[in-house]
Amino acid sequence: MGGATPKVYLPVAGVPILLRTARRLTHLDPRAEIVLAVNPEDRSTHLAPLLPELSALGIEKVIDGGATRQDSMVQALAATDQDCDTILIHDAARPFFPIEATRQAIARANEVGAALLAIPSPDTLKQVNDAQQVEGTLDRAGVWLAQTPQIVRRNLLEQGLAAGHTGTDDVALVEQLGQPVEVVSGSTRNLKITAPSDLELAEFIATLEDPP
Repeated sequence: MGGATPKVYLPVAGVPILLRTARRLTHLDPRAEIVLAVNPEDRSTHLAPLLPELSALGIEKVIDGGATRQDSMVQALAATDQDCDTILIHDAARPFFPIEATRQAIARANEVGAALLAIPSPDTLKQVNDAQQVEGTLDRAGVWLAQTPQIVRRNLLEQGLAAGHTGTDDVALVEQLGQPVEVVSGSTRNLKITAPSDLELAEFIATLEDPP
């Protein structure tokens, strides 16, 4: 994103992205425990003004994240109540995830072990080499674009971590165990805010979304 402020603290329609995401998560299940993994350098600056409202939402566990996504997930998992047997992992930069589809994904994960939100790829896929030359056109049939939330039964997540598995998303650890992972249709509104142009789109989506 660039700039002095990390993207999750930037406002969308006047509300910091992190806070928008936190509000939405609290609507999934009032029994859920939320653990927030943050960059320790942000605690006394960007995060501090949000702590009172996060606390009002019942979010009390704020831990230091790690050097990688997986490191942060490991540390957040360790901070959860050990009686929690279903783990939902979500990008704070996705403030508009669909609540009902996420509830469906939670139900499927409880049934089969793991599930995620995703959408079918709408675009033609090109295989490109290091010289930026097209080497072929890939069949997009059956290709889905992964989103978060991703939901995994705790025992499977721990098994994947213990086996030393890694991945660019969380359910990849379960895939490498040879366990099934189901896809639940997500939403094109479930934007991961990454670039400045994404902020413009997020401002528009905010006008379409009902609270939270």
